[in-house]
Amino acid sequence: MPTNKHAFDAEALYRELLAQVRAGLDGVAEPAIVGIHSGGAWLAERLARDLDLTHRLGSIDVSFYRDDYARKGLHPDVKPTHIRFAVDGATVVLVDDVLQTGRTTRAAINVLFDYGRPACIRLAALADRGGRELPVAADFVGAHTVLDANESLCLQRDETGQLSLTIEQDNADPAQ
Repeated sequence: MPTNKHAFDAEALYRELLAQVRAGLDGVAEPAIVGIHSGGAWLAERLARDLDLTHRLGSIDVSFYRDDYARKGLHPDVKPTHIRFAVDGATVVLVDDVLQTGRTTRAAINVLFDYGRPACIRLAALADRGGRELPVAADFVGAHTVLDANESLCLQRDETGQLSLTIEQDNADPAQ
């Protein structure tokens, strides 16, 4: 059942996500957590800390792997990818803040495979807003919601690390 789109408590959603990931990794030897910049990386940092997996934490930027790179161009805040553990044979929890079309997830999987062949990739997202264009589903998700086409979810983190999840109106000119 969709969550009321005007009542997001990002910290509560994080706690739900943490509980699901913890249960899903029970019995997995040496899992790893990789966050997608930027919101997914923030979530991955917290998950790694709360699950005592900071030694198996990575972050990736999918900018050069996106199928719309030629159309959108280079985003000004491209971040380096950091994966300091062996990806080969690892169970990797790939973390993103908001799952929508599946295209970012596809790009992130391509990045991971440049570092090795994981045994398993599990997807975690704070929110799933629907609108899939690719056959991608999260294994762990804090909440499912439905937004209007001109709305997007924006994860923010304050200086203390507190998360907030807001709905923003997309101001793009539909004629462009």
